[in-house]
Amino acid sequence: MNRLPELFANNRSWAAGMEARQPGFFGELSAQQAPRYLWIGCSDSRVPANEIVGLAPGELFVHRNVANLVMHNDFSCLSVLQYAIDVLGVEHVIVCGHYGCGGVQAAWDERQLGLVDNWLQSVRDIAHLYREQLLALPTDAARRDRLCELNVMIQARRVCRTTIVQQAWEHGRRLTVHAWVYSLNDGLLRDLGFCVSDLASAEAGFSRVAGLGTLGGGPAGD
Repeated sequence: MNRLPELFANNRSWAAGMEARQPGFFGELSAQQAPRYLWIGCSDSRVPANEIVGLAPGELFVHRNVANLVMHNDFSCLSVLQYAIDVLGVEHVIVCGHYGCGGVQAAWDERQLGLVDNWLQSVRDIAHLYREQLLALPTDAARRDRLCELNVMIQARRVCRTTIVQQAWEHGRRLTVHAWVYSLNDGLLRDLGFCVSDLASAEAGFSRVAGLGTLGGGPAGD
């Protein structure tokens, strides 16, 4: 039986290093968590949420699934969203996809992968809805990248349309929803221009950015 001793060794080394750099870190961490951010991202092993944004454990609440989808019948995602907003009091919800997403590529290429095909039907629907816009792009790589962007923006709008977020806004909560995409090629985030704090802005913002050409021209803040 292989009990993966190398991972336990890595864990001991990591824990010792954290405690050496910041004495008392784990004692403080175990007492409470008070993150300002919720990250809804892809399960892809190449996209480590905390490391990408330079945040320590306890500073970023995270939900991940294949292709970073927000489905209104996914009680796992909705429970994370509700807990983050109502219990932890996060101020920002970040939906972050990434270029080169295997789920998005499979949806565009119409490849069959098994059970996950049912999950990815939502992305196939997006590809069908924006097919004319996507086919106008010069290469398949550009089409897949654009589909990644469209998928992220649609999921961010779905976050805004949940009763959880709408009730938070109705109660005057400070809450902003963001749509970002991460590039595996350079390690940089791109802001897709969807940054909203009320439902009307979410609908207007989506209409504004979803009809544009490829939005991944520079890192966030450009």
